Amino acid sequence: MGEALGRLNSFFIGPLLKMETLMKLNAQTAKNPPAGVESFTYDRSALKAGIVHLGVGGFHRSHEALYIEELLQDHGVTEWAITGVGIMPQDVAMRDALNSQDTLYTLVERDGSGEKARIVGSITSYLLGTEQPESVFQAMALPETKIVTISATEGGYCFDQGTGEFMPSHPGIANDLKNPKNPQTIFGYLAEGLKRRRAANIPPFTVMSCDNLQGNGHITQKMLLAFCNLQDPELAGWIEKSVAFPNSMVDRITPMTTDTERKFVTERFGIEDKAPVVSETFRQWVIEDTFCNGRPALEKVGVQFVTDVAPYEKMKIRLLNATHSAMGYLGYLAGHRTIDAIAVADEFQPYLRRFMDIEVTPVVGTLPGIDLSWYKRSVMERFANPTIKDQALRICMNGSAKMPKFVFPSIRESLAQGGSISAMTLCVASWLRFLSGIDEQGMEIPLEDPMADRLRAAALAGKSDPTPFLQMTDLFGDLPESGRFVSELTAHLKSLYENGSRATLDAFNSRGA
Repeated sequence: MGEALGRLNSFFIGPLLKMETLMKLNAQTAKNPPAGVESFTYDRSALKAGIVHLGVGGFHRSHEALYIEELLQDHGVTEWAITGVGIMPQDVAMRDALNSQDTLYTLVERDGSGEKARIVGSITSYLLGTEQPESVFQAMALPETKIVTISATEGGYCFDQGTGEFMPSHPGIANDLKNPKNPQTIFGYLAEGLKRRRAANIPPFTVMSCDNLQGNGHITQKMLLAFCNLQDPELAGWIEKSVAFPNSMVDRITPMTTDTERKFVTERFGIEDKAPVVSETFRQWVIEDTFCNGRPALEKVGVQFVTDVAPYEKMKIRLLNATHSAMGYLGYLAGHRTIDAIAVADEFQPYLRRFMDIEVTPVVGTLPGIDLSWYKRSVMERFANPTIKDQALRICMNGSAKMPKFVFPSIRESLAQGGSISAMTLCVASWLRFLSGIDEQGMEIPLEDPMADRLRAAALAGKSDPTPFLQMTDLFGDLPESGRFVSELTAHLKSLYENGSRATLDAFNSRGA
C-alpha cells in the first residue's frame, strides 16, 4: 500500500517539482542536466566546425546533427562539428532560439515503450544568411570546412517539377544572379562559397543534400552547374571537375516542433528549451561514398556508406514518402489530423495495403539484402507510433514538389508495365481535392506550397474536372497523355467532390481496385 501511494505521489507531485526546479537550457545546464536527461561530456571549446549546414530545421537536428553528436561523444572526434545556417527570413526564429541557449537543444526520441532525452551540442554556431551573408561566405571558405550539407526541402532546388530542368526564372535565382552578395537560394550561397575557395586556392568542400529527392546529389550538382554557367562559366567548369556531390538517403519521422512539444519537454524533463525536437526512435542514413575533401567516420555510428544509393532511395521514396502522401491528403479530408490516427483507421488498412503491395512494390522491384515485406511492416508500425502525433498537414505541405517525385514516377512505371494505378491515382485525386482549400465541412484548409495560388486557382476552376491541373505540364509532365490515368483520376476526383472522402474510400475498398 505504501509503495503504491509513493508511486501516486511521484506521479502527481513529480511534475510540480520539475516546474519548481525548471532549468533554462544553456551551457551550464548541459554540464549539470536534470535527472533523466543525457548530455555530452566532450569539451565543446576544442571542437572545429568541419561541416556547414544550410537549413537547420527539426529534421536536421534529429538526424545529421545527432549522428555527428554521437561521433563527437563516443569516438573522441573534434574536427566535425556543425555551423548551422538559416537562409530564409523565417529562420530568424531558429536563430534567436538557438543563440539564446548556446546553440544547444534537447532531442527526445519516443515510441510506445517510453522516451529518451539528450542535450545535443554538435551545432556550435548559427548564422542567419538574410542578415549576415558575409559571415556565411566566410564560414564556407574556411579551410577546415570540408562538407556543406543541405536540408532545403524538395522545393528549395529551383527546378521544374515536370521536366527536371533548372528554372532561371525562379525569383530567388533571378535575385542571386543579380545580387551574388545577398543570395536567397542554396545555389547562391554554394556558388559564392566555392568561388572564394577557388580564388584562395583552397580545396573545395563536398556538397551533400539531405533532402527526400531521388538522386539528390545528382540534382544538386545539375542545378548548381546550371546556375554557375549563367553567373560564372569558369567557376562551373572548376566545380564540375573538382566538387563531389554524393547521393544520400535519409529517414527519420520528425514532426514540426510546436508549443505542445515545448510544453512536453518542460513538464517531462524540467528543461526550458525554445527549440526542442521530438522524433521517433528509428533512423537511417545511406550515403554514396564519394567525397572530395575528407569525411567523418560516420560508419562508426551506424551510417551505411555504399557505392550506389539508388535502390535504397527508390524503396524509401516510393514506399515510405509516397504512402505518407497517400495517408496525408485523404486522411485529412476524412477528418483525421494525425498520421498515427490514419495508420490505425480501419477504412485505411485495405487502401494502404493495395497502395504499397499491389501497386508500388512491383515497380520498386527486389533489393539485395532487404526484405520488402519487413520494410513495409516497419513503415506502418512507425506511422502508427502513438507518441509522435505527426500532423497530417505537415505531410500535405509542398505537394507540388513532393508528388512529382514520390507518386508520379510509380504511376508512369506501372502504366508502362500494365499494372494497377487506382490506389495511386486516388492519392493524386485527394491532393487535387485538398488544394481547393476548403474541407468537406466547409472549413478552410491551410495551404503551404510555393505554387499555392496557382494550384488553388486550378482547383476552384475545375472542381471535379482535373483538366486545369492536367494542363500544368511543368507538374504532370506526360501523364495527361495516358487515357487510363486521366479516366481514373477524373472518376476519383468526381467521387471525392460528390460523395466525400469516406464514401469514396469505402467504395474503393469494396471493389478491391
